[in-house]
Amino acid sequence: MTSPFASIAELMLAAALAMGAAPGATQTPMSAPAPTPAPAPAPPPPMMAPAMAPAPAARPGPNDYGQAENWLCRPGRLDACTTVDLAVTVVDPDGGVRTEPFRAAAAPPIDCFYVYPTVSAELTPNSDMRVTAAERNVVTQQFARFGAKCRTFAPMYRQVTLAALRTAMAGQPNPGDRELAYGDVRDAWRYYLAHDNGGRGVVLIGHSQGAGQLTRLIREEIDGRPVQGRIISAILAGGQVTVARGKDAGGDFKSMPLCRRADQTGCVVAWNTFRAEIPPPADSRFGRAADPSREAACVNPAALAGGDAVLQSLFPATGNSGGVTRGPPDWTGKGLRVPTTFVSLPGLVHGECATTDGANYLKITLTPLAEGVRARNFNGDIMIGPAVLKSWGLHMVDVNIVEGDLTDLVERQGKAWLAAH
Repeated sequence: MTSPFASIAELMLAAALAMGAAPGATQTPMSAPAPTPAPAPAPPPPMMAPAMAPAPAARPGPNDYGQAENWLCRPGRLDACTTVDLAVTVVDPDGGVRTEPFRAAAAPPIDCFYVYPTVSAELTPNSDMRVTAAERNVVTQQFARFGAKCRTFAPMYRQVTLAALRTAMAGQPNPGDRELAYGDVRDAWRYYLAHDNGGRGVVLIGHSQGAGQLTRLIREEIDGRPVQGRIISAILAGGQVTVARGKDAGGDFKSMPLCRRADQTGCVVAWNTFRAEIPPPADSRFGRAADPSREAACVNPAALAGGDAVLQSLFPATGNSGGVTRGPPDWTGKGLRVPTTFVSLPGLVHGECATTDGANYLKITLTPLAEGVRARNFNGDIMIGPAVLKSWGLHMVDVNIVEGDLTDLVERQGKAWLAAH
């Protein structure tokens, strides 16, 4: 059976190929300690990737988001958000193992609108609108569990593909049509507002390319406009959100500050994740702002005001959250099969927004038990043999690492928005 997290493995493998790694390169096993930083790899050789299909001569026309097939998730139907197992196996510090079932909300009072990251394995610069396992799988990993708190809306869009990403990472111009991708997200949002919203509060959720699409959408369609009053919050993981240096606002958005209280609404939660022992290097893809008057935004979903907090991480039980692994990890240390989609290791993972050499990021530390047999680490680093691609950090698990905290936050912010409206 295909892992529900295979699409994320595709992205990791694409990055490894672009940097000249062998396709069989693996991550550090789950039971190993956090990987030790290795010297930066030599400049990549010319990338050997499948030939990309030529882009169409003319840009395709807009999508009709009144058509059901153009949505991954919509309320009241069986789709990518409602037809998968979302239960969690909890491996407690004392070694106990229990299952927490997932319960979708029967009549959620708020909405969530999600834009997925780069997952398309199509060989064209932009994907088409066919729903594939890649899109369904990433919805399972990052978004479907929000159905416990909100109505779920997730449009398909003609995103810039992994093939285009490989081309760009090999030093060639990115052939993807970013305007086509953004136009789809904008059109889906406009359709949602006109036909589904009805004045309800809505949380915007996106990761990586999806966070970038939503950042632009907020700037052009929401920030400073009447519709801003319906925004409960914007959760923008693994993107390039910036604020004025030393401030909580004044960067990408004029009137949407960073969230610092659970009862604050109309605000932004943004972060990029790195291990404490592997902070963002000078050439990091994430955590740094190109404009010297700005800095990368960092909000810890588990501690909005700052400081260290234990994170409610939900890792994929298959271990395929960041790349090609040597097989399912032994989460329990007892050789027990984990039958659920997700695994939780309470107390293991801590997070705190930190600044290192001008980079702002969510710093991850682990507190494994002195005794016990459960897993002491998790996958997430992108590896070439023994070397960590430090500029990527833990990008593959930006959402997984705080997924339980995010759903709790959405519930609290939703209640605050409802009380004010």
